[in-house]
Amino acid sequence: MARPDFPLSLRAFQLAFPDDEACARYLAACRWPDGFRCPRCGNDRAYFLTSHQRWQCASPKCRHQTSLTSGTILQRSKVPLTTWFWAAYLVTTDKRGVSASHIERQLDLSYDAAWLLLHKLRRAMVVRDREKLSGTIEMDETWVGGPQAGLRGSRQLKGRKAALVIVAVERRGTGSGRVRMEVIPDFTQDTMTEFALRNIEVGSTIVSDKMPGFDRLPKVGYAHQPAKQGNIRKGAVHVVPLADRAMGNMKQWLLGTFHGVSRPQLQAYLDEFVFRHNRRGNPQLAFQTLLGLGANRAPVPLSVVRGATDLPQYPISS
Repeated sequence: MARPDFPLSLRAFQLAFPDDEACARYLAACRWPDGFRCPRCGNDRAYFLTSHQRWQCASPKCRHQTSLTSGTILQRSKVPLTTWFWAAYLVTTDKRGVSASHIERQLDLSYDAAWLLLHKLRRAMVVRDREKLSGTIEMDETWVGGPQAGLRGSRQLKGRKAALVIVAVERRGTGSGRVRMEVIPDFTQDTMTEFALRNIEVGSTIVSDKMPGFDRLPKVGYAHQPAKQGNIRKGAVHVVPLADRAMGNMKQWLLGTFHGVSRPQLQAYLDEFVFRHNRRGNPQLAFQTLLGLGANRAPVPLSVVRGATDLPQYPISS
C-alpha cells in the first residue's frame, strides 16, 4: 500500500486524513510497507477481524492477533488517530516547534493529554540504529540553566542546578550538516570518548577547543584537531563556530517556544531539536519518519514518560 503524498497545505492535510479510517490506512502502510507480516512468526498471510479490529495470522501453528497500534507509541491511547496525526503535522511543519499549551488549544485536549502526546512523539524521533556522523565534526560542551549571580564562566557550575550538554555538528562547507546532542554527567575524557564512539564514525576528524576532556580521542581512532579558544568578548574567532551556533539556537528555542524545560525531561527536548535540525527543509520526511518510526517503537507507559525514567539522569553538577 503506497503512502499518500505529503500535503502541501493545511486544507490538503484535512482532505488526506479526514477520519480515523484514513489515518489507520496510513499507519498500516508505515508499519507493513511490504504487506502484513506476523510479528511472532513472520508469516505474510492474515485475516482481518473486523469486530476486534485486529489482524490474525493465518498460520495454523500461530494464529497470533495483532492490532494496528499494538507495540507502538499509540498503544492503549484513548486519543483518536486523527488527533495524533494533527499533532504530528503541527510538530513537523512549525519551524519554531509547538508547546503542550498550543496543542491543548488547537486540538481541544486537556493540558495533561497534550503534554503526554508530545512526549510520546518525541520518543519516536530517535532512530536507534541511525547512521553515525562522519567527515569533519565540531564538538563542544555547554550547560543548560540560568546563570548564578556573581559567578562567571565555569565557576557557575559549582553547586548550580545546571545540566551539562555535549554537541557534535558535521561540517558541510561553511554550513552545518547533521547534529547530535546529549545530556552528560561531566566533561571527563571517559564521557567525551564514549559520546564520540556512540555518535561519530571512527576515522572522522574531530575539531574542538583544548579542554582536557577531548584528549583521548586520538587513542580511539579519531583525527583530533584541538585549538585554543581566545576571549570571544574581546573579538576572538570561535574555533568551533557551527557547534557554538547549534548550542545557541538550541537554548533560544527552549526559551522561546517552551520558556524553559524541566531538568529530567531535557534529553527529550534535545532529541526534538536534533530531529528538527536534521530534517529541516523536508517536512514530508519528518512527518513520515515520525509516524513511521512510531509504528516500530515499543509503547511508553505514562509512568515512564512522567518520571522520565527512560532518559539519562545525572546528579546536579558540583
